[in-house]
Amino acid sequence: MDVVTVLLLIGLGICSGGMTSLIGASGVMVVIPALSMGMHFTMQQAIGTSLMVDVIGSIVVSYTYFKNKNIDLKRGFWIAAGSVGGAQLGAMFADLIPESDFGSAFGIFLALFGVFMLVRGANTGKSLSKIDRPARLKPGWQTNLASLGIGFVLGIISGVAGAGGGINFLIVLLFVVRLPLHKAIGTSTLIMAITALSGAVGHGARGNIDLLAGLVIGAGTIAGGLLGAHFANRVSEKVLARVTGGIFVALGLAMTYIALKQLGVL
Repeated sequence: MDVVTVLLLIGLGICSGGMTSLIGASGVMVVIPALSMGMHFTMQQAIGTSLMVDVIGSIVVSYTYFKNKNIDLKRGFWIAAGSVGGAQLGAMFADLIPESDFGSAFGIFLALFGVFMLVRGANTGKSLSKIDRPARLKPGWQTNLASLGIGFVLGIISGVAGAGGGINFLIVLLFVVRLPLHKAIGTSTLIMAITALSGAVGHGARGNIDLLAGLVIGAGTIAGGLLGAHFANRVSEKVLARVTGGIFVALGLAMTYIALKQLGVL
């Protein structure tokens, strides 16, 4: 690995860490395309390495949010518990999918998720005035069971697609659990760390992680994550909502473009 490659991977990590700290999202949207198309990793290797990077970045970012009292451990526990089993199942499915079929499946996933991100991102800031309302399910076993099931499904997506599930977790915490934005981002990042670790273990056991690339990208992720988390925990809910919504829209456009490129439309 030459110096230029190392610097590019560190820069990739900084982008990934910044995204994680600002919107509680996995770096999958930038890490997987960069590794699969830029460094010619197989999709399984790109996914496994991305999950490793997610673990590093998410732990650092979630600790920063925890210090600022912006993590709700009680409400995030059941989603995290469900996601661990789902991530293992997803990693098993990913390893069984042929390389050519997997590339197409991942492109379709990106396209659909990109459209969803555009719609959700455009409405995120507008919806914040409603998130302090009580959740539709009353606190208790119903909420816990629903959270466990949601976590399991999102864990499968994480294991298959290489995403720590941060955006999905964030949406659930905002619009189902109804946490304020700062706490939703912090809690989703912690859950993502747990989910990504489970998925990374599954992929690592199958030889789908490039340890050196993961460590180099992870170093950049730490730097980007710390800078982004420092900013996010010191701005108002309104400012953070605008930043989050803008990043959602930008990611949606980028993901849709990448998906169309992979599908041969562009």
